Amino acid sequence: MPPIKEPVSGLSPEPGEYPDEKEAGRLPHQAWSRFPPQKFYYLKVEEKEHEFHPELPKQKIWGYDGITPGPTFVVKYGEPVLVRIENALPLDHVGYGTPEISTHLHNGHTPSESDGFPGDYYSERKCGSTLSRPGKFKDHHYPNVCSNFTGYPDTGGDHNLALGTLWYHDHRMEFTAPNVYRGLAGFYLIFDELDCDDENDDHEGALRLPSGVGKYDIPLVFQDRRFDSGGYLYFDQLDPEGIVGDKFLVNGKIQPFFSVERRKYRFRMLNGSPLRFYEFYLVYQGVDQSFVQIGNDGNLLPAPVTTTKLRLGVAERGDLIVDFSQYPLGSKLYIVNKLEHLDGRGPTGTILNPGTQIMRIDVDREPESPDLSRIPAVLRPLPPIDLRKSRPERRFDFGRLNNMWTVNDKLFDETKPIASIKRGVEEIWTLRGKGSWSHPVHIHFEEMRILSRNGRPPPPHEAGRKDVFVLSPGEEVRILVCFRDFTGKYVMHCHNTVHEDHHMMARFDVVA
Repeated sequence: MPPIKEPVSGLSPEPGEYPDEKEAGRLPHQAWSRFPPQKFYYLKVEEKEHEFHPELPKQKIWGYDGITPGPTFVVKYGEPVLVRIENALPLDHVGYGTPEISTHLHNGHTPSESDGFPGDYYSERKCGSTLSRPGKFKDHHYPNVCSNFTGYPDTGGDHNLALGTLWYHDHRMEFTAPNVYRGLAGFYLIFDELDCDDENDDHEGALRLPSGVGKYDIPLVFQDRRFDSGGYLYFDQLDPEGIVGDKFLVNGKIQPFFSVERRKYRFRMLNGSPLRFYEFYLVYQGVDQSFVQIGNDGNLLPAPVTTTKLRLGVAERGDLIVDFSQYPLGSKLYIVNKLEHLDGRGPTGTILNPGTQIMRIDVDREPESPDLSRIPAVLRPLPPIDLRKSRPERRFDFGRLNNMWTVNDKLFDETKPIASIKRGVEEIWTLRGKGSWSHPVHIHFEEMRILSRNGRPPPPHEAGRKDVFVLSPGEEVRILVCFRDFTGKYVMHCHNTVHEDHHMMARFDVVA
C-alpha cells in the first residue's frame, strides 16, 4: 500500500494568494480568501529507484515523493488544503518523457489555476505558454468543497455532488503518456459525513462502508507496462497509436498478492494504463464470484449494484465491496482480466477464458475485531433532472485527421478555447466517436450525468455521475454538464494518453 501523505506544519516561502518570486508564474488563487487552507502539504517530484518485481533489476522511475504510485492523500470536505509541488526531476534527462510537470487532480472541483492545465507545465528552466515564468515549485490550492457552493452557501456546496475517489497525475502537454508511464500518479481520497471513513460511526446518515485507508479501504491502480530484454521499462514516445503492455502492475508491482481477513473490504479500482481497457472478474476455484459495485469514477452510485464483472476504460474507476467472510481460511481468489486488447484501437470485445490473473487475494486470518461495516441499500442520491427544460447544446466529435488525433477536426491549441461556457448554466453535450478507435473522454472540473448512450438510457453502473465517458467506434453519448463556482481555462480530452499527447484535446473556458 502506498503511504498516507502527512501534512507539514508550514512551508517556506510562505504560500499566499499570489505566487512567490521563486514559484512558477501562475494566476492568483481565486478561492484563497473564501477557503483559506487549513492544512499544508509538500510533495516532491523526483527520480528514484523502484523494484517492479524481484526478478527484474531495480531501475529509475519518476515519482511523487520518489515512489510509484505516489502517497495517498486522505482529506475531508470542509478542510481546504495547499499542496506545494516541487519539481526536482533531473534537468539533463535523456530518454522518453520530459522533466517539466503539470499535476492534475483528476475530477477535483478545483480552481483553474490549480487544476493542472496541460500548458501550465514548469521546471526551474522552462515553462508552458500559459504560465508567466518558470519556477522550482507551484502551489496548488484545493478548497475541498462540493460543487455549487454558491447555491448552497450554508453547507459548503451540494453534498449530493460530493466525490470520493480522486487521483492525481502528471498532465504535461504532449508528454503526459511517458511522464505517467515513468510513475507520476497517486490517489487522493476525500470523505464527508456520509462517506465518513469510519465503519463504527453511529450518527444518522453515515454509510459505515469498510474503512481504514490501506487496511480495509484499499486503493488499487492497475497499469500495463512493457519491459525490454534487460528487464527495463520500454516506451516508444513517437508512436501515435501507442503500445499495449504485456506485464500488469497493481500499485507498482507485477501481479502481486494481497492478504485479507474474513470480512468485508472496499476496493477502489483505477485503470491507470496508457490505453488498455480491462474487464475484471473475481475468480475462486475457477468460478466467477459476485461482488457489489458502490461507485463509478469518483462518485457513489445512488444504490449498490451486484455484479460479476467490472469494465474500466482508461482513467475510469470502480468502487467495490467484497465480503470474504463467505470463504474458508486458506482460500485463494484472483482478480482476473478477461478482456482482449491487442493494439491501440481499443478492446476487441472478446472475453477470454480463463483470462490473466492480475492479483491474488489470500484469505488467511480471522478479523481482528467484529466487522461492523455494511452495504446500505441507498448510497448517495442523485439530484433530479427536468428534461423538459430547454438547454444550450454542443457536439464534439473525437476522430482522426491526417494521422493526428482531433476534436471537431481541430488539433489542441492551449491558447485558444474551443468554447466559452457560462458558469452555472446547464448544457447538453453530445460526444461522438468517429472512426474505428475507442476513446475514453475525460472532462475536467465537474461531474456529468449520462442522459443516453446510443439513444438508450445508461446501464445501472453508469447511472451515477461520471467524468470519463467511453466512446466505442461510432458511439454517441449525450451528457448533462454544468460548470459551477470557478472560472478559467480547463480541458476536455481523450484519456488514452497517447491520443491526448498527439492533440486529441480541447480547451474550454468557464466565464462569469
